Amino acid sequence: MNTISVSRTLRAVVSAVCLCLSLTAAAQARVPPDRDQLERKLGSTATLIESSTAARQIDASGSKEAAGRRAQARELHGKAGEALRAGDLEASAKLLDESSRAFIDAVRLAKPDQVADAKQRSDYQARVDSTRALLDAQKRIAAEKKDARAGETTRQVETLIAEAERQAQGGRLPEARRSIDQAYLTVKAAIGSMRGGETVVRSLSFATPLEEYQYEIDRNDTHRMLVDMLLKEKRGGGSDAMVDQAVAASAQLRARAEAEAARKEHPAAIKTLEESTRELVKAIRAAGVYIPG
Repeated sequence: MNTISVSRTLRAVVSAVCLCLSLTAAAQARVPPDRDQLERKLGSTATLIESSTAARQIDASGSKEAAGRRAQARELHGKAGEALRAGDLEASAKLLDESSRAFIDAVRLAKPDQVADAKQRSDYQARVDSTRALLDAQKRIAAEKKDARAGETTRQVETLIAEAERQAQGGRLPEARRSIDQAYLTVKAAIGSMRGGETVVRSLSFATPLEEYQYEIDRNDTHRMLVDMLLKEKRGGGSDAMVDQAVAASAQLRARAEAEAARKEHPAAIKTLEESTRELVKAIRAAGVYIPG
């Protein structure tokens, strides 16, 4: 959920609870509290505090102040229940209102930017975990294939992971995400390239040529995304002409492969895609990152 939608949700919750409090106050000004109504309100307030969307957003925000006010709302809610069971309807109604107001304060303290930041950190950590898992796989495959230069890729990826961690610890989360995304794409492309060729691809045991074609599409997409990132981060100097030529050749081959696939010529499309990906490998290497292929 993005910051705008979170903000709208929080405002909606606050408005709804405020309206509920206003209506309750108006009703209480006219008639004494009713036990059945109080019991229903006790249940709805419990749901609001414990399992509503706003409650989950308070959890996600990581705000100690918001958590503290929510704890107060829980305490007041508990006292309201005790008063109701003791037959003190007036006290129960008052405590329920105070509980609702405390929860409103908690929602306001759970700022949308805090919720968004918590999600960004969660997404970042998930990408770190995925990258480390792929790196372990890359090392195993490199050892199996006895790829002497695979260590270059390993070191590059490890350097990017370390840089991402430093950036994240320094509070520079957008930069950390860019670094870890580059690490992820690099190691994924490296694995895809090492698994290309006669021996390993055949061992993947594709059920149909279409399934193998889809695998090659994903591999090509990964290389293209890495090229795009490297063009933004590392491009410059004498490598531009070589990179441009390789990227243009890859795009032409990709278009030819898609046309072949559209005609159900998947074996031909697979070979064309492999050629397209090899051109992208050239571009990646020209941009300063070694991957097999």
